[in-house]
Amino acid sequence: MTTTQKPKVVVIGGGTGLPVILRGLKKQPIDLTAIVTVADDGGSSGKIREQMDVLPPGDIRNVMVALSNTDPRMEALMQYRFKVEGDLSGHVIGNLILTALSQLNDSYVEAIEVLSKAMRIRGKVIPATDKPLILNAIMEDGSLVQGESVIPMQGQPIDRVFITPEDVKALPAAIEAIHDADLIVLGPGSLYTSILPSLLVQDLQDAIFESKAYKVYICNILTQVGETDFFTDADHAQVILNHVGRPIIDAMMINTAEVPRHLMFPDDVLQVSQDFEKDKKLNINVIAGDLLSTEGGLVRHAADKVTNTLLQILMNLKEKE
Repeated sequence: MTTTQKPKVVVIGGGTGLPVILRGLKKQPIDLTAIVTVADDGGSSGKIREQMDVLPPGDIRNVMVALSNTDPRMEALMQYRFKVEGDLSGHVIGNLILTALSQLNDSYVEAIEVLSKAMRIRGKVIPATDKPLILNAIMEDGSLVQGESVIPMQGQPIDRVFITPEDVKALPAAIEAIHDADLIVLGPGSLYTSILPSLLVQDLQDAIFESKAYKVYICNILTQVGETDFFTDADHAQVILNHVGRPIIDAMMINTAEVPRHLMFPDDVLQVSQDFEKDKKLNINVIAGDLLSTEGGLVRHAADKVTNTLLQILMNLKEKE
């Protein structure tokens, strides 16, 4: 990274957590790339995927909306969900537009590029792979569960997850972005169903490991029923290490601001606790602080706080050059 070059930041994940921080990062003078998971099989995305054998568009759509600089009415249109009886029930307009563009162009990647221009996207949006992934889980009792949307509904701990097809290749643009990155950010998002699917794409995982970029994992603020019940921050990091088999996290961002109990739902959700001793044993640098937003009665990461922390990391990296 030269004095005149924008720092290159790659954010990897999916779900509802990733778009929150992208809204903050898109305002900064950085070269931003979002690599999005493609294992979603529920809701509107699941229906489209099943009927047309295309990439599930939901996570990609949410990321594109977060990075857009278009008329708010366009954003509202992309997120509009039909509330009618019949075949359109539950479908999101943006999912249908992305799917239609993938049919009109040579690939899903081209469809994203076309829509990115229309929505004035700030940064790049790249699917982790051009093949829809199936997420599988081996539960604590040894049973096999197939499907990202049903894994958290089993009522028992997850032993491990894996993807099929196992030999799927990452998109070359994703590999290139990771190799060129100054900072790689994992999350925030559901550990097993939003973060791990992309990390289990072998050549993408290899690229992360080999990259000279600083790698930061943004730990969830709350535990997630059916995925991370009673987890500490170190438990999240340990699960990633167990699945990839090698250390790919340099630092972990942890929220230390107390979450009001009345905002935690369902009732068995807890605030993720800190286990600094285990973090130290895992050789992970802990970046702890107030990262909390409760705007609108929802518990989530505050985009501005996370962005400021990541910018400070970039400044520290620049000073060490």
